[in-house]
Amino acid sequence: MSQVLIQNGRVVTAVDDYRADILIQDGRIEAIARHLDVPDAVIHDAAGLLVLPGGIDVHTHMEGPQGPAVNCDTYATGTRSAAFGGTTTMIDFAYQNKGDSARQTLDRRLALAEPQVCIDYSFHLILTDVTPAVLSELPGLIQTDGISSFKMFMAYPETLMVDDADIFRTMHKVGEHGGMVNLHAENGGVIQVLIEEALAQGHTSPKYHALTRPRLMEAEATHRAIRLAELAELPVYIVHLSAPEALETVVQARDRGIPAFAETCPHYLFLDEQEYDRPGFEGAKYVMTPPLRPADCQHHLWRGLRFDDLQIIATDHCPFCFNEQPLGLKYSKQLGADSFAQIPNGAPGVELRLMLLYDGGVRPGKISLNRFVQLTATAPAKMFGLFPRKGTIAVGSDADIVLFDPEQRHTLSAAAHHSQVDYSLFEGRQIVGKVAKVFSRGELIVDGDRWLGKSGQGQFQKRAASGRIL
Repeated sequence: MSQVLIQNGRVVTAVDDYRADILIQDGRIEAIARHLDVPDAVIHDAAGLLVLPGGIDVHTHMEGPQGPAVNCDTYATGTRSAAFGGTTTMIDFAYQNKGDSARQTLDRRLALAEPQVCIDYSFHLILTDVTPAVLSELPGLIQTDGISSFKMFMAYPETLMVDDADIFRTMHKVGEHGGMVNLHAENGGVIQVLIEEALAQGHTSPKYHALTRPRLMEAEATHRAIRLAELAELPVYIVHLSAPEALETVVQARDRGIPAFAETCPHYLFLDEQEYDRPGFEGAKYVMTPPLRPADCQHHLWRGLRFDDLQIIATDHCPFCFNEQPLGLKYSKQLGADSFAQIPNGAPGVELRLMLLYDGGVRPGKISLNRFVQLTATAPAKMFGLFPRKGTIAVGSDADIVLFDPEQRHTLSAAAHHSQVDYSLFEGRQIVGKVAKVFSRGELIVDGDRWLGKSGQGQFQKRAASGRIL
């Protein structure tokens, strides 16, 4: 690979903020200095731009069934969309089917992703069938395959939900080998009762998705998850935290010295439950789990981000089209036209994370620029065993670099994004700040509106221990 020189940019990491040139060679950062003169290098002028570590999204759902529905982004389209948003590494999910081994689960997902993925990637393994044979495989996956995080669901009975005993068995097995358990924390049994009661009363509209998934049941499950991890003596990570009551549980645990961590998502920071009052079926666009909460919850989440009670912002990108065409009904929210309980759970977001957080977080002073990098790149890399190869700008690190224009104004729209989903949660929102160029291991893959990458160029990343450093 030829040498690449990024000049005149403002380099921002989780701890630094300075002006420098960056020399890239063989996919890694070779040198950083106030001024570099490399005659044969391909030069990119970053004057007026922020030079940021490539974003790391540790919570995406690409390509595959979600119950009767199917995500509308393939690994190719979803990772291309991520790249246009400044994300250069993702950790997706490998779903275990009942009866499958852990090894089968990982191999099947690798075979699907490898020829398509445009950015670097890894997987969390979702466990739904915790047998002694499956448990015996997990240490090998951690130590040999670099899969050091395992997701389990405390919600969705009869499909994904596992009981506390299986959660504890998994925690006990993986903790001593450097693994961490990620938990979808909602009380699935109680929520199912609330859903059945709402349907019995004839309530079928999208707003009842939110009304049947109360904040208290997120808080209860979060408390239970942390107590199980405390007993098992391993780190625990709560995904897509949305409720102040759940956050309070995390804060209390951390105050007691428990390694409890949590992420939130942009839609919880910028949208609220009023979206479910949209006319007709429009509210279905905002059906994700947990649901959007009242607007006053946002203050608590931003405070948690400022003071490190929340460690990461991920997207939970899980897109389904709103309309039945052109992809077909199984890719569409219209599957739930007759009942909120049948609306595919999930929403798009992988392309907009950095831009939304810069405009709505950094510019109004809710978080600092360094904290912005920490939340979107450095903390994800450290939490999930990718640092310092990923998540920072340093000599020897992978040259995953984003040139970001902090002054460019633009309007968010489904017509402008690169996902296959046919709507945007933020349609018509005007923001300031846009990704200008993206480098993946030194190769320019996004240049303005031009796509220069290709399917299959993403590399699988073996990860070290999860939840051990931050």
